[in-house]
Amino acid sequence: MNSDRLFFKTSVNDELYYLNDTIFVKFNVKRNGISTSKLNGGFSSNFKSVFNHHLSQEHIDYLENHDVCDYLNQHCCGLNIDSNHSTGLITLAEMKNVGIVTENYRNIDVVAITTAGVRTNAVRAGDPCAFYEEDGKFGTINTIILTNVNLGYETLLEAFMTATEAKTVALSDLKIPSQYSNGYATGTGTDGLCIFSNLESDNTITNAGKHSKFGELIGKCVIESIIKAVRKQVWISPKSQSNALVRLNRYNLDINEFYDSLDCDKDEFIRDLQKDMKKQDNVAIASSVLNLIDEIDCGLIEKEDALILATKIIKDCHSCAIKKLFMYWLKYFTKKEE
Repeated sequence: MNSDRLFFKTSVNDELYYLNDTIFVKFNVKRNGISTSKLNGGFSSNFKSVFNHHLSQEHIDYLENHDVCDYLNQHCCGLNIDSNHSTGLITLAEMKNVGIVTENYRNIDVVAITTAGVRTNAVRAGDPCAFYEEDGKFGTINTIILTNVNLGYETLLEAFMTATEAKTVALSDLKIPSQYSNGYATGTGTDGLCIFSNLESDNTITNAGKHSKFGELIGKCVIESIIKAVRKQVWISPKSQSNALVRLNRYNLDINEFYDSLDCDKDEFIRDLQKDMKKQDNVAIASSVLNLIDEIDCGLIEKEDALILATKIIKDCHSCAIKKLFMYWLKYFTKKEE
């Protein structure tokens, strides 16, 4: 994207610009909405714009000793917009890696605008925390959702819930690991979400849940926009995740200790491992074994039964390198769990 360029318009002529490391959305209809931002966060019926802003290292250093809301107000001044009628999200993800998806059905349009970075900040709800907040101090998957229909506050909140669940679906489909546990991530630690409806529309929607067509459109937009943004920002895609070693990454295996335990030529072993790790049968074996371990963690299968079955699955593997790695990992995992 070039600076100061209009690059997208919605069905009601909202204008999306790229301005100073920021995606800026100028509303051309009267909008209400819900926002997680520190700037006019919560519900409002008087939004005139929204933005998503990339933080440079200079900005990050500045925020170490300054208030986020003050920073966002200053950024509004830089964009020459009224901070009283705007809201905005911040992220380390680059704006050029945005994923924009539009879904429509009859007279309903939904647009999702997402930036996403998930390599270092991905986390699963309920994982051990990264900080404890007591006095209000204090990335990221940021999504802005625009629709051409009219939503009351209760429906905006329901849409917010549907969009949040859709985010989890996208990360689950991509098998994004949490950086704080062995589980799959449900988001990052600093996600932001804004949803806006059109108060000028005669078409009032009262249900944004998963049974409704409107909820379906929200889910599809959010899932696809996150998958697009993740691929652009961190090069993670269904193809990159179809890899036996990548599947194993969510477990804290000491790979150097494994290599030291080998009784064969290490260079040849690594070559074989790199050749075999993307073969579909080996990916399927990795997925099956790890799913059994997940079932143990969830209390769905007895540990002894799962480990016996996992051992049988690994023994059926035709790759000597993959088989050795997973047999070592299974013993390593069992030892750590005792």
